[in-house]
Parts: sequence; structure tokens; C-alpha cells
Amino acid sequence: MANRWISRPALTTLKALDKATGPCHCAAPMVADRDFFPPVMPSVTESEVAWRLHRATARPYLAAQLAAAAFTVASTTQLNTAHVRDLSPDASTITLHDHGLRSGCMTHSVPVWARPLLGATALLWRLTIGTSGPLFSDPLGSEELPSLTAFAEDCKLRPPQPPRLKPRPGRRGRTRSVKESEETIWPVCTAHFGLSWAREEPDLMQGCPHPPPHTRKTIERWKKGWLPPDYGLRELRHLR
Repeated sequence: MANRWISRPALTTLKALDKATGPCHCAAPMVADRDFFPPVMPSVTESEVAWRLHRATARPYLAAQLAAAAFTVASTTQLNTAHVRDLSPDASTITLHDHGLRSGCMTHSVPVWARPLLGATALLWRLTIGTSGPLFSDPLGSEELPSLTAFAEDCKLRPPQPPRLKPRPGRRGRTRSVKESEETIWPVCTAHFGLSWAREEPDLMQGCPHPPPHTRKTIERWKKGWLPPDYGLRELRHLR
């Protein structure tokens, strides 16, 4: 089981075109109050993701950052805005900022399995530097660390990939098996951006499926089998 890929829709929005700006000191509302609902992770998958992250590295901030990406649907830009002060003392909530580029600054509930990872990286900051620095960075200034996407691939975690080709019949009518690609595609998804320029960006999904709908309205329409008008390939939206 540890060698299989786990595809998480939340990681579809990890790569971003923008960069984090200065620190924010806002009192951000909870995600539900922003009408934002990250996809739910099944309990079995949750346990396996937690098992992998707890054993993947001795650097808690790296594991904590990937854990946060898995339950918030945040981009690297949003993750980089989190400071130690943005994590509650008991690590039950974390606030991410985006300066109005997406759905606004939001406070996320931290699932129980991720709290030890986020709590450990906050504690590391307080023990070494004693200041409220960027939560998902190394207070000791280590160099040559893997990127977050490279670390995710080491953990066999990635966004859903493009549909695989149908297997072709081999000799004597046997069907050739199609192995899952080992090369991961990391799309650049602007589905959660709120500004007009983001919607005008060329499609950079590279064939990967878009993340699930994330508002009350779009989720309800999705349950009824209706595609939201702001969901999926831009060139098809006028048909919905």
C-alpha cells in the first residue's frame, strides 16, 4: 500500500502563478463563512496520508506544509503566508491569507491527524528563534531542501492525473495492462482565483481534471449532475 500513488484533488491547486506578499494581521473568518468547502478526505486515505507524512522526513515544517495543502486546497502562495501566530495554540485551526486574490483570507480547521505535524513545526520555531516567523520554513536555515512538489512525489502523493489511455489488445486477444505513469504532472489551476485576470489565463491543466466544486451552490449543482458554469475548461463554459 505504501508504494501506491494517492491522488488528492486538493493538490490540484498547489502550483500558483503569483507570489506571497507581506504578512497579514487580519482576523480571518472560518472557511464555511467564506462559502468555501475543501474536498473531504476519506478516513482510510486520511490514515494512510498521515502515516506517510509522519515517517517521510525529520523536518516537521516540510511534512506540515504538505499536510496543510492536503486539507486546505491552498496554493504554495497561500501556504507561504502562514506565520507561527496564524496557528492556534492547540493547532486546531490555521489561518491562510491571500490578499483578495482568491476567496479571501480564511481560517481552516486542522484535522486531528495533521495537528501533531503543525504543532511540531510551531514548537521548533519557538525553541530556536522565539519569534513568529513563516510557519512552513526552516528556522535553522537549512539549504538544498526538496521543493514541496518533489517531497509530495517522494510520499507518493499527487493531484489526479490525466485520464490514462485505454489498453490495447495484444497478441492472441490478450489485453495489455496500462501501468500508471510514474511522471507526475503538476497543473496550474486558477479555479479558486477571484480576479478577472486569473480567468483569462490560458488553460494550464495539462489534461488533469479540475478540482471539485467548492461553494454551496456549485456543490449542490454537482450533486444534481449539473456542471457549474465556472467549472472546467473555459472554452466549454459558454455551452452550460
